[in-house]
Amino acid sequence: MPRAAAPSRAAHSGARPLTRLDYLQKILTARVYDVAIESELQPARNLSARLGHQVWLKREDTQPVFSFKLRGAYNKMAQLSPAQLKRGVICASAGNHAQGVALGARRLGTTAVIVMPVTTPQVKVDAVRALGGEAVLFGESYSDAYEHALELERKRKLVFVHPFDDPDVIAGQGTVAMEILRQHQGPIDAVFVAIGGGGLISGVAAYIKAVRPEIKVIGVQTVDSDAMVRSVKAGKRVTLPNVGLFSDGTAVKTVGSETLRLARELVDDYVVVDTDAVCAAIKDIYTDTRAVVEPAGALGVAAIKQYAQRHKKKGQTFVSIVCGANMNFDRLRFVAERADVGEEREALFAVTIPEERGSFKRFCGLIGPRSVTEFNYRISDAQQAHIFVGLSTSARGESRQIASHFQRQGFATVDLTHDELAKTHIRHMVGGRCELASDERLFSFTFPERPGALMTFLSSMHPDWNISLFHYRNQGGDYGRILVGLQVPRGEQAALKTFLDTLGYPYVEETRNPVYRLFLR
Repeated sequence: MPRAAAPSRAAHSGARPLTRLDYLQKILTARVYDVAIESELQPARNLSARLGHQVWLKREDTQPVFSFKLRGAYNKMAQLSPAQLKRGVICASAGNHAQGVALGARRLGTTAVIVMPVTTPQVKVDAVRALGGEAVLFGESYSDAYEHALELERKRKLVFVHPFDDPDVIAGQGTVAMEILRQHQGPIDAVFVAIGGGGLISGVAAYIKAVRPEIKVIGVQTVDSDAMVRSVKAGKRVTLPNVGLFSDGTAVKTVGSETLRLARELVDDYVVVDTDAVCAAIKDIYTDTRAVVEPAGALGVAAIKQYAQRHKKKGQTFVSIVCGANMNFDRLRFVAERADVGEEREALFAVTIPEERGSFKRFCGLIGPRSVTEFNYRISDAQQAHIFVGLSTSARGESRQIASHFQRQGFATVDLTHDELAKTHIRHMVGGRCELASDERLFSFTFPERPGALMTFLSSMHPDWNISLFHYRNQGGDYGRILVGLQVPRGEQAALKTFLDTLGYPYVEETRNPVYRLFLR
């Protein structure tokens, strides 16, 4: 367990606190462009049209290491003496600062030891090693890695490069704000900044409040990694016992002492967002840029959407700093699964219908033209059937209206749209063996993804046959894959073959599939 609060590594320890003017001077003279580019400030046209505001994206995900972190890391290292560089540097990082330090070390001709949490995405670990850094994996979070890095610093007599709690690092990050105000000289209402330890927002706020104090600086954290929000409220650094790891770039248990001081003085407001909102924001950024950013990089956009909904004004100008794009490819499956739920473009329900022929078709008729995103059903009771269903929606809060509609038509319904257990696990676990599934034949079909395809299937089926299993999930393609269990009396096999041949949907019989026999038969 890490200590309650890691000691500040700020370079000015023991000296007077730096003023806004001090930071302005440090930012204006920061050395970042030996390794960094001036990233584009890009309009998010689709998102702007949807929200009724002008939204701009500061594309720090396009930096050579796909993150803003190289700015602060290099500016700090560029201030070191030749003797210090000869000793080598060390840092603790969740990944992005690590790559900045490794790149800076290679540019300055020194060695770099990088301590990273074991939870760091492999893409970031590989990138550090490709840049010549020595990657040491330790602990579950940044704070754990930080403690281990301090031990190695003492043992190996290395120079520590803090990822956020150092004025030179903060000044390097502040150059992001310098570029924003140079690139957009018109009115800006607010700049939204993701917060981990607080280095980026400290530098951004220091510059903006010195040059354009009317612009609001709004910090963004996730609900499970909100150390800065809690610390500001408490008036002192608060150490979180655990942090969420989905947004690994902001998974910090304890913020810096200098960054907390600056945040308390300069940051106007905070927005806290959840995982689903971040996934939806990743999709929003992709829609406008065709770039896939990491969760931390999408925090600002998630906050803008939440902020715009809370404040009913229109026509404002917002900037989101897209701070990184070091996304593990394997995580994309989860992001895609949760994005529509986060935007409330998908509603999830548990619906109870009578276990009798025709009730499933009647229920599907109630759905109407709405697109079905998922159907999960397995026969389990002689009287009632429980269906897990997902439907596309077009507006927030629509799931309540749909649930009420089903209820009025006699189908008991539970709205699962905001149920974490349902979204994470239960949707994948509907099924199992059942003694009621006698004479069951299992088929996988390829359906065209068009309205009415499901009803075509149900209308073509013999009225005496029962659906004992049904699974469908919209995967976003032109064709969907559906698994269906049909209870067909033994004497009607010829009619079944006629039905399958005339249906026109490609199919494969899976009745003898060993997986089916192990888990569902």
